[in-house]
Order: sequence, then structure tokens, then C-alpha cells
Amino acid sequence: MSEKIVVDARGTACPGPITKLVRAYRQAKNGDIIEVLATDPGFKPDVQAWVKRTGNELVELTEENGVIKAVIKVTAKK
Repeated sequence: MSEKIVVDARGTACPGPITKLVRAYRQAKNGDIIEVLATDPGFKPDVQAWVKRTGNELVELTEENGVIKAVIKVTAKK
């Protein structure tokens, strides 16, 4: 059964949001959804590069009122 993991990285600067994402990823299983909330504008390119490098799926990447939301489906856990 898959889980939804919410990571609140609002207010943290680079590399905080990616570091928190990696910590959540280490605990996740294939099929889990990780939702990251961040306010650092550098998080957008960082998360896109991270999913490309790790082979996971970026389901959604939006920004509203200064809050970036990235929804990642874990697909590359060995």
C-alpha cells in the first residue's frame, strides 16, 4: 500500500528543500508519493534535476503565492 509523505521545507534555503526531499525518499517505497512544499525559487530547477538523475517521476510542479509544490512518485527504489 502506497503512502503520501508531505515534506514542509518552506522557509529553508538551498540546499534545505532537496536535503529534506532526500531524507523522505530514503524512507519511501516504490509507489509512494512525496509532496514537497518550498519557498526557495532554486528548488524548481533542483527538483527537476533530482528526478531526472534518480529516475523518479515528477507528477506535478506548481507555484502559488510564492509556495512551490512538487509531487514526486517514487518509482526508482531498488
